[in-house]
Amino acid sequence: MNAGWQVELHEGDVTLRPIRARDQRDWQEVSRRNREWLRRWEATVPPTLPGRDTGTRPTYRQMTRYLRAEAAAGRMLPFVLLHQGRLIGQLTVGGITWGSMCSANVGYWVDEEVAGRGIMPTAVALAVDYCFAVLGLHRIEVCIRPENIPSRRVVEKLGFRDEGMRPRYLHIDGDWRDHLVYALTVEEVPEGMLARWRAVSARGPYGN
Repeated sequence: MNAGWQVELHEGDVTLRPIRARDQRDWQEVSRRNREWLRRWEATVPPTLPGRDTGTRPTYRQMTRYLRAEAAAGRMLPFVLLHQGRLIGQLTVGGITWGSMCSANVGYWVDEEVAGRGIMPTAVALAVDYCFAVLGLHRIEVCIRPENIPSRRVVEKLGFRDEGMRPRYLHIDGDWRDHLVYALTVEEVPEGMLARWRAVSARGPYGN
């Protein structure tokens, strides 16, 4: 069992902490308000899987049980995102691979009401620093649909490399969608990602 995922990360008003069963009410309220904002970017199950009811979404409890089981096995860091103590989104470090690769991927979403305020870049910076400095991972990647400009701006502000397109890479919003791959290795941020983001933010509002 892996206890390393039971950690809280903080920077100013921004907090990442493990998702909990008791977050259900707040998580569902934010998710419901942002249904249209998020629908285009949500993962879906391809209809080609035999016997799979692709129209059924997992319940919140099913989702949290899965995420926490994966975290306990060392394959995931499932965080909720808080701003001034209020739940406003989610960030998941997934696909954690050890051995000769030592890599992971990051996915995230945030309440539309607070998008563009520098909160999500701060959260990603916190997660990346934890993955590199504490877990000892070597590479982090983020895969984003080309049309998702707000999400692309998050990683571009942080200096992730654009590694190009992966055609029809993930099943999103009912079909196989192209994704741009952004990546970063620990050697590229010797100062730490949060320190880099603080420097970028100091040049103007939210790093713009």
